[in-house]
Amino acid sequence: MSASRFTVRRFIATAVASSAVAAALAMPTAALAQDPVVYHIDDMSLQALKGLRNIRNHLDVDPTAKITVVTHALGVDFLLEGQKDVNGSPFAGPVSALVARGVRFEICEITLRNRNLKREQFIQEADFTPSGVVRIAKLQKEGAAYIKP
Repeated sequence: MSASRFTVRRFIATAVASSAVAAALAMPTAALAQDPVVYHIDDMSLQALKGLRNIRNHLDVDPTAKITVVTHALGVDFLLEGQKDVNGSPFAGPVSALVARGVRFEICEITLRNRNLKREQFIQEADFTPSGVVRIAKLQKEGAAYIKP
């Protein structure tokens, strides 16, 4: 094969590859990001407020995202009825707003037993899972992206 013919083929291959990348970048964000996502919260004081903000922003960019928030250990506390953030605002409002957008909030039942907590102490929007870490692992195995705020 002549050098000029090789150069033309290389140019065409590069142009085709560049066009494919450009087409992917031009796609609407929602079309690109429809994978399930699991947010892992195990410490209310370090993660809850930041996590709720991240989830709201996530849904603002990708309203089709399927988000599950799995809580355990000290992370369950922001889902307790009447719990407030450092600014004195109840967590229930932002959680309820996210549930209305399709987000699931799950609480580890092992944590409930270990801390002598009852289901009735938590906001109505919360669901329960036998084990927070097992749930996270299963969601990841099913293809969920893992985020720990």
